[in-house]
Amino acid sequence: MVKEQDTVAEIVCGIDEAGRGPLAGPVTAGAVVLPPDFPGGLLADSKVLSPARREAAARVIRDRATAWAVGWASAEEIDRLNIHHATLLAMRRAVEGLGVRPTQLLVDGLFVPDAGVPGRAIVRGDATVPEIMAASILAKTARDAWMREYAAREPGYGFEKHKGYPTTAHRAAIARLGPCAIHRRSFRLLPPGPPAASASAGA
Repeated sequence: MVKEQDTVAEIVCGIDEAGRGPLAGPVTAGAVVLPPDFPGGLLADSKVLSPARREAAARVIRDRATAWAVGWASAEEIDRLNIHHATLLAMRRAVEGLGVRPTQLLVDGLFVPDAGVPGRAIVRGDATVPEIMAASILAKTARDAWMREYAAREPGYGFEKHKGYPTTAHRAAIARLGPCAIHRRSFRLLPPGPPAASASAGA
């Protein structure tokens, strides 16, 4: 979604992802361009905000950002490409969805997606750069909402609670029900079991 804006010399876009670590569901990326008067006090690394504060901040970002978009890569794409390349794909899709062409990308972490725009990777950028903080919040809230909605289709796994992360309850559900359509088959869904007893054990 894009708002009308005056022509500016530089359009800085922050990018961050959510969902690299879960055993199920997509990886999601946010891309955000902020105006100079955005209320920065609302922003922080999405992981340190309560769910209520994240949702409130996401509403303000969507309402007041110069441009914003969310990109996705599915569990099937994660299995096919690996999580690193799927994350970069989701980031590229977010940039392409902005509706404006940034002049610079600021990306949390170590890698910049190939989106045809100069970029810089910033370790812990989600705690220091407002545009990246905003992208982090959009990615996290969008992915969490997707997982809650999907939970209605596969109610036995508890996706609405753990959002696909490798909790004890999630792995117990996988052991009980087997993997579903959105589980990442390339990930270790269950911890390794105890070593098998040797044939001579107890002899």
